[in-house]
Amino acid sequence: MAVTGTTAAPPLPAHPDPQLDAILSGPLPHELSHALGGPFHLLLPDRFEANAAAFTAVLAEFGVEGRVYYAKKANKAAAWIEQCALSGTGVDVASTGELRDALACGVRGENIVVTGPAKADALLRVAVLQGCLIAVDALDELERVIAVGRPARVLLRRLPPAQPHSRFGLDDTELETALARCREAGVEMAGFSFHLSGYEPLPRAELALELADLCLKARATGLRADRISIGGGFAVDYTDAQHWARYLRDQRPQHYHAGKSFAPGAFYPYHSPVAGPDALRAVLAADGLAGRLREAGVRLLLEPGRALLDRAGCTVFRVQGVKDRDGYGIVTVDGSSLSLSEQWFDSEYLPDPVLLSRSGPGEPYAACVGGATCLESDMVTWRKVRLPTRPSVGDLLVYPNTAGYQMDSNESPFHELPLPPKIVLDTNGGSTRWRFDRPPLA
Repeated sequence: MAVTGTTAAPPLPAHPDPQLDAILSGPLPHELSHALGGPFHLLLPDRFEANAAAFTAVLAEFGVEGRVYYAKKANKAAAWIEQCALSGTGVDVASTGELRDALACGVRGENIVVTGPAKADALLRVAVLQGCLIAVDALDELERVIAVGRPARVLLRRLPPAQPHSRFGLDDTELETALARCREAGVEMAGFSFHLSGYEPLPRAELALELADLCLKARATGLRADRISIGGGFAVDYTDAQHWARYLRDQRPQHYHAGKSFAPGAFYPYHSPVAGPDALRAVLAADGLAGRLREAGVRLLLEPGRALLDRAGCTVFRVQGVKDRDGYGIVTVDGSSLSLSEQWFDSEYLPDPVLLSRSGPGEPYAACVGGATCLESDMVTWRKVRLPTRPSVGDLLVYPNTAGYQMDSNESPFHELPLPPKIVLDTNGGSTRWRFDRPPLA
């Protein structure tokens, strides 16, 4: 029998989640697994709503006017966009399909910001006609916006001086040209934006201060320039500091199937001492940014994706088989690693899966988790995780907090395996009801 011990990787449990635990301890997960015949995702829209409200509350706390836009790329589910339409939360889109889907879910064009590089003409045309705010990334893109021949609302995206090799944004000379062109063509130049990599609050605040000054200069020339967008980059805190530090310190190749190793820095920072709305709070507090925004009369726009989906969903696989190896096991599930998209980055989704066993307690068991395809590399979990007992066929493995980017950034129906459906849970009124999420528009 495979057991834990030196073969198992250090544990990395997700933060406790009593609401989800209550759902998982009931019959619903097994019933859904039986009915659907494959893996599935559970969605909790009430968590999304609470996260969006928490970001908005931070803006109010600092007396800063602004708007939260959900970065739609983080998860394709319609449930989030439907919630945005009801609550007035904005939506950030970067393709014609995303824009069409947001509009179809009832989000008004004025509440949509269109980002992304080198936008297609079809996307720009619909965005202008629907009154969306367009983050212009290049001079030729601005010309194509003007060519639509209707009033347009734009932000000019600033190339971050600290990241001069970024492929996003306009440099100083291009900005001057774009500002002059907006004045000539009568474009509503609403302000500026930037795309900044990383999660540190201070660089984001410093660049935001620069954009606030740019707004004042542009306003002096007759342009509106009353808002800036600082994008996303608000970390999610998946686990506590102690477990995260221990994992990074103690993990070794022998803790992974086939001695797999990952490059330094390959993992997402699964613990962040300043995350979500607290990260926005840190940005606003840095270098007096909030006061400067109030003084300058500049609104703050932000585009969180992962942070709005924190604890808003999980992924459930059914165990199809178990092999015992020397000191650990190989569990095969009824899906593939393409349903947990961290593999996209040659990395691994590290919060520990939870075993829902129907056979009761047993001896501890260490196992990696493989997908149901014919690829050696199809490992849902390379590391040997500590399970409370040896899984049996029909048991379920639940990966917590996967709504942010994990569910559908890299999915594929390889081997004709169906994509895991998204199941929306309604927990209002003390009971739990479920429905299928509406599929994206074709």
